[in-house]
Amino acid sequence: MLYLLDTNVFIDAKRMYYPIPRIPEFWDWLTHVAIKGKVKVPVEIHNEIVNGTSKDQLKVWASERERKKSLLLNEDVSPDLLELTLNTYAPDLNTDEIMAIGMDCFLIAYALADKDNRTVVTSEVSKRTQPRSKKRVPDICEDLGIDVINPFELYEILDFRTNWNNGLSGNSFTDLGL
Repeated sequence: MLYLLDTNVFIDAKRMYYPIPRIPEFWDWLTHVAIKGKVKVPVEIHNEIVNGTSKDQLKVWASERERKKSLLLNEDVSPDLLELTLNTYAPDLNTDEIMAIGMDCFLIAYALADKDNRTVVTSEVSKRTQPRSKKRVPDICEDLGIDVINPFELYEILDFRTNWNNGLSGNSFTDLGL
């Protein structure tokens, strides 16, 4: 299974659970599972992450050349699947509504390209009462038959623990598999 990560997975991890300078083991592990091909980030999502301020730790972390290479999903979005995704929000979205959806439609379209082997990971929670462009990622995924989990389910599935790299000699990219 390939897990496609939403922007909020990174932002929430950095802000609330795993600050980069305090729990670098998490960020090393995330790089490691990306190298192993278990998690990926569409370029549109990566761009959201790195569009922070120049001193933002998450931007610096995600912008490192080898890390970026390991994180990025190496494919182009299908225009037809992107259109199908947008139509699932509503068939007659206007420009403002499309802008409000942002990059979520890309994340979902990439998952739709191989929905039997891809799962979306997002911090968003279902809220079926939301209309049109305010619909949540889990609800659109469910409507399209795409599996969706929250970050903590991912950490359980991929067995994150702070001592995950005890068998490695250090935290260099060589040790992480780069």
